Amino acid sequence: MKFLSIATLGLSLIAAPAFADGHASGDAAEGEKVFKKCKSCHMIVADDETVIQKGGKTGPNLYGVYQRVPGSVEGFKYGNSIKSIAENDVMPDGWNEEQFVSYVADPKAWLKEILDDSKAKSKMSFKLKDAEDAANVWAYLVSVGPAE
Repeated sequence: MKFLSIATLGLSLIAAPAFADGHASGDAAEGEKVFKKCKSCHMIVADDETVIQKGGKTGPNLYGVYQRVPGSVEGFKYGNSIKSIAENDVMPDGWNEEQFVSYVADPKAWLKEILDDSKAKSKMSFKLKDAEDAANVWAYLVSVGPAE
């Protein structure tokens, strides 16, 4: 398990430069359609308060998610596991497409793996198992996010 975590983290660090500019392999238009599944918990609101997608407040605002470290939105009440990613500098380069797709497929399993902690938990119970849909959502979030 530890080897798998190290290998996954290593691959994500190697891939990070390729995704550093918010690169996305999916289809943003399709991702916007799929994002409807995410709206019950997440919104997309720009820093200047422009509402891109109305949504719930159970999950963090996803504006600029590709430019931030998991668990790092100030004032948001994350669970302890994802918050520890930011606190312990586990993913200093932040989200990339590969990690995002893996996370939304099974948040609890991803946290257990990335933290090498069999007791890790996630507040996010929804699972977007279709990797193409997840890549499309990532592309959509990148397309509506801030310019670098």
